[in-house]
Amino acid sequence: MTDAATISTTAMAERKRNITDTINAYSKRLMGFIRKRVDNEADAEDILQDVFYQFVGNTQPIEQLTAWFFTVTRNKITDKKRKKKPDSVEDIYTSEDGETIAEWTELFSEGNENPETAYLRSLFWEALDSALKELPKEQRDVFILNELEGVPFKEIAEQTGETVNTLISRKRYAVLHLRDRLGTLKNELLNS
Repeated sequence: MTDAATISTTAMAERKRNITDTINAYSKRLMGFIRKRVDNEADAEDILQDVFYQFVGNTQPIEQLTAWFFTVTRNKITDKKRKKKPDSVEDIYTSEDGETIAEWTELFSEGNENPETAYLRSLFWEALDSALKELPKEQRDVFILNELEGVPFKEIAEQTGETVNTLISRKRYAVLHLRDRLGTLKNELLNS
């Protein structure tokens, strides 16, 4: 019985070492491949992690490892692009290099209730309301419906008779305006 446990432990250690060696051997090449196709560094890291997660969980033998890695990576990139929503409120509080500023977004999480965050949240909503009032009605309406009320573009298109691309464009202009307009508030909140 002890020999079986030792063999099992040894086999697991060998498998773990092989997986680690493979990941180390392919990480740099795959990340370069991903970065050429994905704008955001965080998305690139997520894709690489997903590829390796799929590799570790794979129970079938892989005959051509390099081809397998690049095929899975290409598929993960495609999946990420399909799932990527058009501009969202999250984009309003994202820095120029694409990283989300944690202190800013944490102000709006539900579990973070104290008088200070409640006050800061009220400042944000007042500033957002004011900035939304500055937008043309079409941009304001699509932003509110899609981002704040969660209505899909397809449904808005059916209600308004506009094309989905037109609605996405209007929302993008709204997000750009809001990002610019709310940038001052963001800086004040983060640097206070």
